Amino acid sequence: MKSDKIALITDSCADLSQEWVQKYPIYIIPYTITFSDGSFQDGVDISADEVYRRQVTEMPKTSLPSGAVIADTLRKIQQDGYTRAIAIMLSSGLSGCYQMMRLMAQDCGNLEIVVFDSKSGSLGQGAMILTLAHLIEEGRSWEQLLALTPRVIKNTYPFFTVDTLEYLQRGGRIGKITAMAGTALGIKPILAFDPVTGELTSIHKVRGRTAAMKKLVQIAVSHIEPGKRYHIMWAHGGTPEEGQQIAKMLRTQAPDFEKEFFGEIDCTLASYVGPHLLGAAVQILDDDM
Repeated sequence: MKSDKIALITDSCADLSQEWVQKYPIYIIPYTITFSDGSFQDGVDISADEVYRRQVTEMPKTSLPSGAVIADTLRKIQQDGYTRAIAIMLSSGLSGCYQMMRLMAQDCGNLEIVVFDSKSGSLGQGAMILTLAHLIEEGRSWEQLLALTPRVIKNTYPFFTVDTLEYLQRGGRIGKITAMAGTALGIKPILAFDPVTGELTSIHKVRGRTAAMKKLVQIAVSHIEPGKRYHIMWAHGGTPEEGQQIAKMLRTQAPDFEKEFFGEIDCTLASYVGPHLLGAAVQILDDDM
């Protein structure tokens, strides 16, 4: 345990592996996934692969983490000896978890918590947490971390592509006619988080899976600034072979990266987009990071 006793809090949409969570002082708060036969905690008692399997016949519902789960997590952090924590939650444009955490952070006894809106999700959100974990490992002070966190958030650029519009249509995210037209033409949208609202929005449309993968990486790499250090990130939803292709393209087109992060798409996002989501991202590092 680090002498400065600073923990990190996020939710299950950060797509962090157990390896990362066990290595660093990271605490994950799971969303709830509900099917007709019961409710499950994202990443705890249901996996994304199980969501994909069930989606064939039933669309799940997602809901915020329960107040009891959040309270238990905050108690565990205190029991583990931490007195301060930084929380980075799924974009407020997609979820109320950020606001919920802000409310609960106001009454945590001796645990001081500062909560940030990631305006992001998935591999972007996870990369923010991992970068802060490395800064804590380097011995950065509480004040330094609070000053750096907004810049870490601002300088992280994740992008996604989906293989089919079917699940977004079934979940009410897009219209049926749009979904049918897109499927018929083989249209693959490139999605990004709006930096102001934090909502997931389509920024490009290309025809064909291969073209979408190339465009996905191209857009991510285009955010690298000359002379700046950077990390690369990638993620997949039930399609590890394509995930490796995205990783190879990122390494080829952005070979001077400092760290590489990767993950599998969480159950909550999988519930909306279906299988075969791919993500690519870069994170620009300021000189003092």
